[in-house]
Amino acid sequence: MKILHTADWHLGKIVHGLHMTSDQKEAIDKLLGIIKAEQPDVVVIAGDLYDRAIPPREAVELLNDFLTVVTTEWHIPIVAISGNHDSPDRLGFGANLFQANQLYLATTIEDVFEPVILECRGQKVTFHLVPYLEPEQVKHYFQEPAIQTHQQAMERIVQELEPVLSSDSKHVLVGHAFIAGGMESESEERLTMVGGAPYIDVAVLEPFDYVALGHLHQPQKIKRETVRYSGSLMKYSFSEANHHKSVTLADIGEEIQLKKIALQPRRDLRVIEGYFADLLAGKVEPASEDYLLIRLLDDGAIMDPVSKLRRLFPNILRLERKQLFVHQSLKDIQTIKERQEMSHEQLFAAFYKEMKKEELPEERAPYVKEVIQQVMTEEREK
Repeated sequence: MKILHTADWHLGKIVHGLHMTSDQKEAIDKLLGIIKAEQPDVVVIAGDLYDRAIPPREAVELLNDFLTVVTTEWHIPIVAISGNHDSPDRLGFGANLFQANQLYLATTIEDVFEPVILECRGQKVTFHLVPYLEPEQVKHYFQEPAIQTHQQAMERIVQELEPVLSSDSKHVLVGHAFIAGGMESESEERLTMVGGAPYIDVAVLEPFDYVALGHLHQPQKIKRETVRYSGSLMKYSFSEANHHKSVTLADIGEEIQLKKIALQPRRDLRVIEGYFADLLAGKVEPASEDYLLIRLLDDGAIMDPVSKLRRLFPNILRLERKQLFVHQSLKDIQTIKERQEMSHEQLFAAFYKEMKKEELPEERAPYVKEVIQQVMTEEREK
Protein backbone atom coordinates (compact mmCIF):
# COMPACT_ATOMS: atom_id res chain seq x y z
CA MET A 1 0.00 0.00 0.00
CA LYS A 2 1.38 3.36 -1.05
CA ILE A 3 0.94 6.12 1.56
CA LEU A 4 1.59 9.81 0.94
CA HIS A 5 2.50 11.41 4.29
CA THR A 6 2.24 15.16 4.79
CA ALA A 7 1.61 17.46 7.77
CA ASP A 8 1.71 20.99 9.17
CA TRP A 9 -0.08 22.90 6.42
CA HIS A 10 -0.96 25.80 8.74
CA LEU A 11 -3.57 27.12 6.33
CA GLY A 12 -4.34 30.76 7.11
CA LYS A 13 -0.77 31.45 8.29
CA ILE A 14 0.52 35.03 8.50
CA VAL A 15 4.31 35.44 8.23
CA HIS A 16 5.73 38.82 9.24
CA GLY A 17 2.38 40.45 8.50
CA LEU A 18 1.98 38.75 5.12
CA HIS A 19 -1.05 36.51 4.52
CA MET A 20 0.28 33.32 2.93
CA THR A 21 -3.02 32.03 1.52
CA SER A 22 -2.19 32.55 -2.17
CA ASP A 23 1.21 30.86 -1.70
CA GLN A 24 -0.46 28.03 0.19
CA LYS A 25 -2.90 27.56 -2.68
CA GLU A 26 0.03 27.18 -5.07
CA ALA A 27 1.62 24.67 -2.68
CA ILE A 28 -1.64 22.69 -2.43
CA ASP A 29 -1.93 22.69 -6.23
CA LYS A 30 1.60 21.25 -6.47
CA LEU A 31 0.69 18.65 -3.86
CA LEU A 32 -2.36 17.69 -5.93
CA GLY A 33 -0.02 17.30 -8.90
CA ILE A 34 2.17 14.93 -6.87
CA ILE A 35 -0.86 12.91 -5.79
CA LYS A 36 -2.09 12.68 -9.37
CA ALA A 37 1.32 11.56 -10.60
CA GLU A 38 2.12 9.09 -7.79
CA GLN A 39 -1.40 7.68 -7.31
CA PRO A 40 -1.05 6.82 -3.61
CA ASP A 41 -3.59 4.46 -2.07
CA VAL A 42 -4.10 6.80 0.91
CA VAL A 43 -3.12 10.34 1.93
CA VAL A 44 -2.10 10.95 5.56
CA ILE A 45 -2.19 14.47 7.06
CA ALA A 46 -0.55 14.42 10.49
CA GLY A 47 -2.07 17.51 12.08
CA ASP A 48 -2.01 21.33 12.03
CA LEU A 49 -4.14 21.60 8.93
CA TYR A 50 -5.01 25.12 10.06
CA ASP A 51 -2.80 27.69 11.75
CA ARG A 52 -5.33 28.68 14.40
CA ALA A 53 -8.50 27.47 16.05
CA ILE A 54 -10.72 29.84 14.04
CA PRO A 55 -9.22 29.86 10.53
CA PRO A 56 -10.10 32.52 7.93
CA ARG A 57 -12.73 31.68 5.32
CA GLU A 58 -10.12 31.40 2.54
CA ALA A 59 -8.23 28.73 4.50
CA VAL A 60 -11.40 26.70 5.07
CA GLU A 61 -12.26 26.89 1.37
CA LEU A 62 -8.74 25.81 0.41
CA LEU A 63 -8.91 22.73 2.63
CA ASN A 64 -12.44 21.94 1.48
CA ASP A 65 -11.39 22.07 -2.19
CA PHE A 66 -8.44 19.73 -1.54
CA LEU A 67 -10.50 17.20 0.40
CA THR A 68 -13.25 17.25 -2.24
CA VAL A 69 -10.92 16.64 -5.17
CA VAL A 70 -8.95 13.84 -3.51
CA THR A 71 -11.83 11.92 -1.90
CA THR A 72 -14.85 12.46 -4.17
CA GLU A 73 -13.23 12.98 -7.59
CA TRP A 74 -10.14 10.77 -7.33
CA HIS A 75 -11.59 8.37 -4.69
CA ILE A 76 -8.37 8.30 -2.66
CA PRO A 77 -8.93 7.87 1.11
CA ILE A 78 -7.61 10.59 3.42
CA VAL A 79 -6.59 9.92 7.01
CA ALA A 80 -6.07 13.07 9.10
CA ILE A 81 -5.70 14.17 12.72
CA SER A 82 -5.92 17.49 14.52
CA GLY A 83 -2.72 19.18 15.71
CA ASN A 84 -2.06 21.63 18.51
CA HIS A 85 -3.01 24.56 16.23
CA ASP A 86 -6.34 23.05 15.17
CA SER A 87 -9.66 23.26 16.99
CA PRO A 88 -10.68 19.60 17.52
CA ASP A 89 -14.38 20.48 17.61
CA ARG A 90 -14.34 22.55 14.42
CA LEU A 91 -12.08 20.22 12.46
CA GLY A 92 -14.01 17.17 13.62
CA PHE A 93 -17.44 18.53 12.73
CA GLY A 94 -19.23 16.07 10.42
CA ALA A 95 -16.46 13.47 10.72
CA ASN A 96 -18.90 10.56 10.86
CA LEU A 97 -20.61 11.71 7.66
CA PHE A 98 -17.28 12.20 5.88
CA GLN A 99 -16.33 8.56 6.37
CA ALA A 100 -18.82 7.65 3.63
CA ASN A 101 -16.36 9.31 1.22
CA GLN A 102 -13.35 7.72 2.94
CA LEU A 103 -12.32 10.89 4.76
CA TYR A 104 -11.26 9.81 8.24
CA LEU A 105 -10.74 12.64 10.77
CA ALA A 106 -9.53 11.95 14.31
CA THR A 107 -9.77 14.85 16.76
CA THR A 108 -10.61 13.31 20.17
CA ILE A 109 -9.13 10.71 22.48
CA GLU A 110 -12.10 8.45 21.74
CA ASP A 111 -11.03 8.41 18.07
CA VAL A 112 -7.66 6.94 19.08
CA PHE A 113 -9.29 3.60 19.84
CA GLU A 114 -11.29 3.38 16.62
CA PRO A 115 -8.62 2.36 14.08
CA VAL A 116 -9.07 2.83 10.35
CA ILE A 117 -8.47 -0.42 8.47
CA LEU A 118 -7.77 -0.20 4.74
CA GLU A 119 -6.90 -2.98 2.31
CA CYS A 120 -5.31 -2.63 -1.10
CA ARG A 121 -3.79 -5.19 -3.46
CA GLY A 122 -3.85 -7.82 -0.72
CA GLN A 123 -2.07 -5.59 1.81
CA LYS A 124 -3.99 -4.76 4.98
CA VAL A 125 -2.93 -1.65 6.91
CA THR A 126 -4.40 -0.48 10.21
CA PHE A 127 -4.11 3.23 10.96
CA HIS A 128 -4.06 4.25 14.62
CA LEU A 129 -4.89 7.96 14.76
CA VAL A 130 -3.54 9.91 17.74
CA PRO A 131 -4.44 13.62 17.48
CA TYR A 132 -2.66 16.17 19.63
CA LEU A 133 -3.82 15.59 23.20
CA GLU A 134 -2.98 17.36 26.42
CA PRO A 135 -1.79 15.02 29.20
CA GLU A 136 -4.78 16.29 31.20
CA GLN A 137 -7.17 14.85 28.61
CA VAL A 138 -5.50 11.43 28.71
CA LYS A 139 -5.46 11.49 32.52
CA HIS A 140 -9.18 12.27 32.59
CA TYR A 141 -10.04 9.59 30.01
CA PHE A 142 -8.27 6.80 31.88
CA GLN A 143 -8.99 8.25 35.32
CA GLU A 144 -5.32 7.88 36.23
CA PRO A 145 -3.95 10.86 38.21
CA ALA A 146 -0.36 9.73 37.69
CA ILE A 147 -0.47 10.85 34.02
CA GLN A 148 1.15 14.29 34.00
CA THR A 149 3.41 14.47 30.94
CA HIS A 150 3.22 13.83 27.20
CA GLN A 151 5.53 10.84 27.69
CA GLN A 152 3.24 9.26 30.25
CA ALA A 153 0.18 10.01 28.11
CA MET A 154 1.64 8.34 25.03
CA GLU A 155 2.87 5.36 27.03
CA ARG A 156 -0.66 4.81 28.34
CA ILE A 157 -2.21 5.14 24.88
CA VAL A 158 0.25 2.65 23.33
CA GLN A 159 -0.31 0.29 26.25
CA GLU A 160 -4.02 0.33 25.41
CA LEU A 161 -3.38 -0.19 21.67
CA GLU A 162 -0.79 -2.98 21.85
CA PRO A 163 -3.21 -5.86 22.51
CA VAL A 164 -5.06 -5.14 19.24
CA LEU A 165 -1.95 -4.99 17.02
CA SER A 166 -2.73 -8.10 14.99
CA SER A 167 -0.07 -9.91 12.99
CA ASP A 168 -2.21 -10.08 9.83
CA SER A 169 -1.90 -6.31 9.29
CA LYS A 170 0.76 -3.62 9.09
CA HIS A 171 0.24 -0.95 11.73
CA VAL A 172 0.71 2.76 11.12
CA LEU A 173 0.51 5.31 13.93
CA VAL A 174 -0.37 8.85 12.85
CA GLY A 175 0.56 11.35 15.57
CA HIS A 176 1.19 15.01 16.29
CA ALA A 177 3.81 15.21 19.00
CA PHE A 178 7.37 16.19 19.89
CA ILE A 179 9.58 13.11 19.72
CA ALA A 180 12.87 13.51 21.58
CA GLY A 181 15.80 13.98 19.23
CA GLY A 182 13.86 15.93 16.61
CA MET A 183 15.29 19.16 15.21
CA GLU A 184 13.17 22.21 16.03
CA SER A 185 12.68 25.59 14.38
CA GLU A 186 11.09 28.80 15.63
CA SER A 187 7.83 27.94 13.86
CA GLU A 188 6.58 25.21 16.19
CA GLU A 189 4.41 26.41 19.03
CA ARG A 190 5.83 24.97 22.23
CA LEU A 191 3.74 22.13 23.57
CA THR A 192 2.41 22.03 27.11
CA MET A 193 5.02 21.29 29.78
CA VAL A 194 2.90 20.68 32.88
CA GLY A 195 4.95 18.56 35.25
CA GLY A 196 7.90 18.15 32.89
CA ALA A 197 9.21 18.28 29.35
CA PRO A 198 6.93 17.88 26.30
CA TYR A 199 9.18 15.25 24.71
CA ILE A 200 8.22 11.65 23.99
CA ASP A 201 10.85 8.91 23.80
CA VAL A 202 10.82 7.26 20.37
CA ALA A 203 11.08 3.83 22.05
CA VAL A 204 7.39 4.13 22.99
CA LEU A 205 6.53 3.88 19.26
CA GLU A 206 8.45 0.64 18.66
CA PRO A 207 5.32 -1.56 18.17
CA PHE A 208 4.33 0.27 14.96
CA ASP A 209 5.60 -0.52 11.47
CA TYR A 210 5.49 3.10 10.33
CA VAL A 211 4.98 6.28 12.36
CA ALA A 212 3.69 9.30 10.42
CA LEU A 213 4.39 12.39 12.50
CA GLY A 214 3.47 16.04 12.46
CA HIS A 215 4.55 19.06 14.55
CA LEU A 216 8.23 19.56 13.70
CA HIS A 217 8.60 21.46 10.43
CA GLN A 218 11.86 19.96 9.18
CA PRO A 219 11.54 16.66 7.28
CA GLN A 220 13.49 14.10 9.31
CA LYS A 221 13.63 10.60 10.69
CA ILE A 222 13.88 9.89 14.43
CA LYS A 223 16.27 7.02 15.25
CA ARG A 224 14.86 4.67 12.61
CA GLU A 225 13.84 5.26 9.00
CA THR A 226 10.20 4.40 9.62
CA VAL A 227 9.60 7.05 12.32
CA ARG A 228 9.32 10.24 10.30
CA TYR A 229 8.24 13.84 10.31
CA SER A 230 7.16 14.78 6.80
CA GLY A 231 7.81 18.44 7.61
CA SER A 232 5.61 21.44 6.89
CA LEU A 233 4.02 22.27 3.56
CA MET A 234 6.03 25.50 3.27
CA LYS A 235 8.65 27.55 5.11
CA TYR A 236 6.94 29.59 7.82
CA SER A 237 9.85 31.35 9.52
CA PHE A 238 13.41 32.34 8.67
CA SER A 239 14.66 29.61 10.99
CA GLU A 240 13.40 27.24 8.27
CA ALA A 241 15.32 28.99 5.48
CA ASN A 242 17.70 26.02 5.02
CA HIS A 243 14.96 23.36 5.13
CA HIS A 244 14.20 21.32 2.02
CA LYS A 245 10.44 20.88 2.15
CA SER A 246 8.97 17.61 0.94
CA VAL A 247 6.30 14.98 1.37
CA THR A 248 7.10 11.35 2.15
CA LEU A 249 5.89 8.43 0.07
CA ALA A 250 5.88 5.20 2.08
CA ASP A 251 5.25 1.99 0.15
CA ILE A 252 4.20 -0.53 2.79
CA GLY A 253 4.58 -4.20 1.94
CA GLU A 254 6.68 -6.94 3.51
CA GLU A 255 9.31 -4.23 3.65
CA ILE A 256 8.75 -0.46 3.70
CA GLN A 257 10.19 1.59 0.85
CA LEU A 258 10.49 5.34 1.42
CA LYS A 259 10.82 8.23 -1.01
CA LYS A 260 10.92 11.99 -0.39
CA ILE A 261 9.30 14.21 -3.02
CA ALA A 262 10.45 17.84 -2.99
CA LEU A 263 8.05 20.75 -2.64
CA GLN A 264 9.59 23.76 -4.37
CA PRO A 265 7.66 27.05 -4.03
CA ARG A 266 7.54 29.77 -6.66
CA ARG A 267 8.73 32.26 -4.05
CA ASP A 268 11.24 30.84 -1.59
CA LEU A 269 11.86 32.19 1.93
CA ARG A 270 15.56 32.97 2.36
CA VAL A 271 18.17 34.89 4.36
CA ILE A 272 20.80 36.95 2.53
CA GLU A 273 23.44 39.31 3.84
CA GLY A 274 25.88 41.82 2.41
CA TYR A 275 26.86 45.47 2.26
CA PHE A 276 24.12 47.87 1.19
CA ALA A 277 25.98 49.15 -1.90
CA ASP A 278 26.80 45.61 -3.04
CA LEU A 279 23.20 44.53 -2.68
CA LEU A 280 21.97 47.49 -4.72
CA ALA A 281 24.57 46.77 -7.40
CA GLY A 282 23.44 43.15 -7.70
CA LYS A 283 26.83 41.84 -6.60
CA VAL A 284 25.42 39.74 -3.73
CA GLU A 285 22.14 38.49 -5.15
CA PRO A 286 20.27 39.02 -8.42
CA ALA A 287 16.86 40.68 -8.28
CA SER A 288 14.36 38.29 -6.75
CA GLU A 289 10.71 38.04 -5.71
CA ASP A 290 11.57 35.59 -2.92
CA TYR A 291 10.56 36.40 0.65
CA LEU A 292 13.73 37.71 2.23
CA LEU A 293 15.38 38.56 5.50
CA ILE A 294 18.27 40.87 4.59
CA ARG A 295 21.14 41.39 7.05
CA LEU A 296 23.25 44.44 6.31
CA LEU A 297 26.95 44.34 7.17
CA ASP A 298 27.34 48.16 7.14
CA ASP A 299 28.31 50.06 10.31
CA GLY A 300 27.21 53.58 9.34
CA ALA A 301 23.81 55.18 8.94
CA ILE A 302 21.83 54.42 5.77
CA MET A 303 18.94 56.57 4.59
CA ASP A 304 15.74 54.62 3.84
CA PRO A 305 17.41 51.30 3.00
CA VAL A 306 14.18 49.27 2.69
CA SER A 307 12.64 51.44 -0.05
CA LYS A 308 15.82 51.36 -2.08
CA LEU A 309 16.35 47.61 -1.69
CA ARG A 310 12.74 46.87 -2.61
CA ARG A 311 13.43 48.03 -6.17
CA LEU A 312 15.34 44.76 -6.54
CA PHE A 313 13.74 42.73 -3.77
CA PRO A 314 10.04 43.67 -3.53
CA ASN A 315 9.24 41.00 -0.93
CA ILE A 316 11.59 41.97 1.90
CA LEU A 317 9.89 40.81 5.08
CA ARG A 318 12.63 41.85 7.48
CA LEU A 319 15.78 43.98 7.50
CA GLU A 320 18.39 43.95 10.25
CA ARG A 321 21.99 44.91 10.97
CA LYS A 322 24.22 41.90 11.48
CA GLN A 323 26.34 43.50 14.22
CA LEU A 324 23.24 44.29 16.26
CA PHE A 325 21.81 40.86 15.51
CA VAL A 326 24.96 39.03 16.66
CA HIS A 327 25.26 41.18 19.79
CA GLN A 328 21.64 40.55 20.73
CA SER A 329 21.96 36.84 19.99
CA LEU A 330 24.99 36.47 22.24
CA LYS A 331 23.27 38.47 24.95
CA ASP A 332 20.02 36.48 24.86
CA ILE A 333 21.15 32.96 24.00
CA GLN A 334 21.42 31.76 27.61
CA THR A 335 18.03 33.22 28.48
CA ILE A 336 16.46 31.54 25.46
CA LYS A 337 17.95 28.17 26.39
CA GLU A 338 16.69 28.50 29.94
CA ARG A 339 13.17 29.48 28.89
CA GLN A 340 12.91 26.60 26.42
CA GLU A 341 13.15 24.25 29.41
CA MET A 342 10.58 26.10 31.54
CA SER A 343 7.02 25.02 32.23
CA HIS A 344 4.18 27.51 31.81
CA GLU A 345 4.20 28.12 35.57
CA GLN A 346 7.94 28.80 35.55
CA LEU A 347 7.58 31.18 32.61
CA PHE A 348 4.87 33.12 34.46
CA ALA A 349 7.04 33.26 37.59
CA ALA A 350 9.93 34.64 35.51
CA PHE A 351 7.61 37.21 33.93
CA TYR A 352 6.26 38.16 37.38
CA LYS A 353 9.80 38.68 38.68
CA GLU A 354 10.74 40.77 35.65
CA MET A 355 7.68 43.01 36.06
CA LYS A 356 7.48 43.23 39.88
CA LYS A 357 11.19 42.91 40.69
CA GLU A 358 10.34 40.26 43.28
CA GLU A 359 9.67 36.52 43.41
CA LEU A 360 6.15 35.17 42.93
CA PRO A 361 4.76 34.51 46.45
CA GLU A 362 4.48 30.79 47.18
CA GLU A 363 0.84 31.07 48.25
CA ARG A 364 -0.09 32.44 44.80
CA ALA A 365 1.56 29.64 42.80
CA PRO A 366 -1.37 27.16 43.11
CA TYR A 367 -3.77 29.83 41.80
CA VAL A 368 -1.50 30.53 38.83
CA LYS A 369 -1.35 26.81 37.98
CA GLU A 370 -5.14 26.52 38.23
CA VAL A 371 -5.68 29.49 35.89
CA ILE A 372 -3.15 28.15 33.37
CA GLN A 373 -4.90 24.77 33.33
CA GLN A 374 -8.29 26.46 32.90
CA VAL A 375 -7.06 28.59 29.98
CA MET A 376 -5.47 25.58 28.27
CA THR A 377 -8.68 23.58 28.64
CA GLU A 378 -10.78 26.43 27.25
CA GLU A 379 -8.41 26.91 24.30
CA ARG A 380 -8.57 23.22 23.41
CA GLU A 381 -12.39 23.32 23.54
CA LYS A 382 -12.75 26.30 21.19
